Amino acid sequence: MGLLDDIRSPADVKALPPEALDELCREIREYLVASLSKHGGHLASNLGAVELTVALHRVYDTSRDRLVFDVGHQCYTHKLLTGRKDFSELRELGGLSGFPKPYESVHDAFIAGHASNSVSVALGMARARTAKGEDYDVVALIGDGALNGGMAFEGLSDAGHSGEPLVVVLNDNGMSINEGVGGLADMLGRMRTRVEYIKFKKWYRGSFLPRIPGVSPALGAMKSWLKERIIPENIFDNLGFEYIGPIDGHNIRKVENAIRWAKEYRAPVLVHVITKKGKGYAPAEQAPEAFHGVGAFDVKSGVPKYTGEDFSSVFGRALTEIAGEDESVVAITAAMKEGTGLIGFQETYPDRFFDVGIAEEHACAMAAGMAAQGLKPVFAVYSTFLQRSYDMLIHDVALMGLHVVLAVDRAGIVGRDGQTHQGVFDVAYLSSVPGMKIYAPANFAELKAMLRRAVLEDTGPVAVRYPRGGEGLFLGDTSGKAAETVYFHGDAVTMVSYGTEINEVMEAARMLRSGGVEPEVIKLNVLSPLDPEPVLASVRRTGALLAAEEVCAAGCVGERLLAAVEQEGVPLRAARLVNLGDGIVEHGAPRALLQKMGLDNGSLCKAVLEMLHGKDKA
Repeated sequence: MGLLDDIRSPADVKALPPEALDELCREIREYLVASLSKHGGHLASNLGAVELTVALHRVYDTSRDRLVFDVGHQCYTHKLLTGRKDFSELRELGGLSGFPKPYESVHDAFIAGHASNSVSVALGMARARTAKGEDYDVVALIGDGALNGGMAFEGLSDAGHSGEPLVVVLNDNGMSINEGVGGLADMLGRMRTRVEYIKFKKWYRGSFLPRIPGVSPALGAMKSWLKERIIPENIFDNLGFEYIGPIDGHNIRKVENAIRWAKEYRAPVLVHVITKKGKGYAPAEQAPEAFHGVGAFDVKSGVPKYTGEDFSSVFGRALTEIAGEDESVVAITAAMKEGTGLIGFQETYPDRFFDVGIAEEHACAMAAGMAAQGLKPVFAVYSTFLQRSYDMLIHDVALMGLHVVLAVDRAGIVGRDGQTHQGVFDVAYLSSVPGMKIYAPANFAELKAMLRRAVLEDTGPVAVRYPRGGEGLFLGDTSGKAAETVYFHGDAVTMVSYGTEINEVMEAARMLRSGGVEPEVIKLNVLSPLDPEPVLASVRRTGALLAAEEVCAAGCVGERLLAAVEQEGVPLRAARLVNLGDGIVEHGAPRALLQKMGLDNGSLCKAVLEMLHGKDKA
């Protein structure tokens, strides 16, 4: 029996003697490596935050105090310490989420998945506490990578000025997913201070000296003189925070003491903690970016058990090839060069590669500036993170009709990362951007063809959206047309889809045909501007329409097709839009989610039969 076996709540962590904490942290790391080697998850970030998380639970009561995670990748230790030790179905449908979820535990204060919002959320909670006269503490845990995001500084600026008792813990490992970039990373690398000054200031505040008439101004001047010599001024001081650090984030006693000081200070305090991403597992320490989000792997070697070609890697190679033909092509990423497949591009064209850190708004506006001056910028970004750039897409790109290409990765159901990461809103918001053209490749060949057309032939804003993972059974290249009939020319029902969902629709069509129903399958390649005529021509024959999409219902292509049917007065006896409803899709394996949401081939086949014959006969 180890120490971790006896931890059922944070109270058990608080009850441990200080000399037992290092052993607890070692056991936690062993558990994380063993569990994630079987099921996958976010490994390196969690290994780096073990001592910090244990220290936070030694100081705070998260059942009432509010611990706000930024991004949330590093919440696994938090889950272990708050009664959620069964990782056997981590990130599977019905199992534990890989991110903080308030519906899962009272210890999860707020949902997390996107970067840079934690300080704003925490300040909101602190102000609510004060407004309601309640008594609890608020702490935000933010990484140095998330600190690149402009929203983080909006929150810090307001929080420092507010005077609200609030603690911000900066977990500084020199990385986001890839290594830190930009001036902020350089600044954090230079920052140094002395704990002795914090001890002096705490003693000074609590002593009788400031209350002696005539003495306080002199002591204040002495305090300022001492600070200037011991602690170089830093941006957090200037924003109104009391700054503590940097502290060795793997020395749990120092971390715990610093957080206790910060809590007792009753003012805005920032605790700067230095950690090592992947700490305690050699392969993750040596290549933390490769162990950010992992699938199953061999514990001894760290080698993944499953590898294969995916859309991201094909995109990266295709863009590198295109850049070899046109020197005005440049690539942009927001701290995701590995995830978006751009490492090879960076190695081949380092002067034409730009990693801006976790700053999608900046990336989009910068791309607009590049396009305005004659470059061909390609911004590779996950669908869920591109949401942050919506204003820039309209104001900075669309109003001037600039040729900015968006490589929209992880479009559609992403899977195990859950609600905050599913790429299900991009069709709706990109279709609303004036002049935006949207391609939807279904396989690698189409991705390469559409990307080439988007970069070298199109003008104005263009998006190429593609899913996570590999291609399906449909390997044809229909990219030369906006829409194409890809299976049968039946007269019973028109089935429409795009992207890799076309594989499910085609299989459903095969099942229907074997049962005597003759469907027609139309694959859309260009989602905006949408040419509805091929679909209308089919519906004129069939009188029935089913559109299957891995996107939210509002603003989906099916809505526009139904509007076109109505506008053109095409007779329609039956219609069904199968999509992801409000777009809030839980975590789980992609296949399981397709089945749950009715987008797998069996569900689609049943939907058509219900549509044509009614539920009872289907």
